[in-house]
Amino acid sequence: MKIAAFVFLSTVACAMAQGESWHSSEVKFGDLGDFKLENGAIIRDCRIAYHTSGKLNDDKSNVVLWPTWFTGSSKQLIPLSGSDGYVDPSRYFVIFVDALGNGISSSPSNSSVQPRMEFPVFTIRDMVNSQYRLLTENLGINHIHAVMGISMGGMQTFQWIVSYPEFMDKAVAIVGSPRLTAYDMLLWRAEESAIREDKDWNGGNYITEPSFSTVAEIHNLALTTPSYRVRETSANKFEEFVEAVDKDGLGRMDANDWLRQLQAMMAHNIASPFNDSFEVAAKQVKAKFMVVAATQDHMMNPTPAMEFAGILHADVVQLKGDCGHLETGCDKDEAAPKVRDFLGE
Repeated sequence: MKIAAFVFLSTVACAMAQGESWHSSEVKFGDLGDFKLENGAIIRDCRIAYHTSGKLNDDKSNVVLWPTWFTGSSKQLIPLSGSDGYVDPSRYFVIFVDALGNGISSSPSNSSVQPRMEFPVFTIRDMVNSQYRLLTENLGINHIHAVMGISMGGMQTFQWIVSYPEFMDKAVAIVGSPRLTAYDMLLWRAEESAIREDKDWNGGNYITEPSFSTVAEIHNLALTTPSYRVRETSANKFEEFVEAVDKDGLGRMDANDWLRQLQAMMAHNIASPFNDSFEVAAKQVKAKFMVVAATQDHMMNPTPAMEFAGILHADVVQLKGDCGHLETGCDKDEAAPKVRDFLGE
């Protein structure tokens, strides 16, 4: 399994193997110049990458924004759209946007002026602000039909609805969270520590990309559930399984990019400007909202998402299988039609 595409790589491969038709444009970039972050730091020559699919209608009212998950790329999202996907580009103009730090948009790994750990710490809110500027300044879009996202994309969706509440009509957060639980923090802290304590990381100044097998093992442990792993990997195949995990390491992801996106997730809390109150934060929301939660998610605990959904009286889809964080891939046939119906209401 490619760890970097941890949410839906198996689903993508399956869709492509079955001959699912989807349109992929060439990657495009929006230039934001010097982009000021909420901590006061500046990303120099900031660029935001994106793909599009579908046709923009005359009044630009059919835009759906889909930010990437942790470590993911916009190109990896495209196969999850379609007539049987989470959003149908024959009806909507879908903008798949690469979040800051993913190695395609401005990141520690691709910045010539702020390389490696010189690249400033950013937040989920900064990701959303950069996307807002991409839409309004680069693409001339001042209102969208919907924003949606999976995992860290779902975290960005929660942030969108409180940061720019008038900007969209609908929003769908899929296995995301408005803020992390202590359990989530323990996972991400373990991954952060595993990177920082690896002697080959060398403060981010490595010459050859380290393997980071410990990070990969921690990540895989949380990605699904015990019952899923017991079923899918017999004990006598464990060494083969873990060898593949260790060999892949961080997949396509640069370690410094991984670390900066980790830090963004660990700092995430949409209620922080509102006295840490979900009730106050919820008063900002104008969009019609849906939450898709995996009840056995060990990577993004569903409790805060369900709590916020309850305050908003939002639509809720609960997926109860044992695929854990991958449940929206395993149960795509159940979840995707409900998301499509919600977007089309």
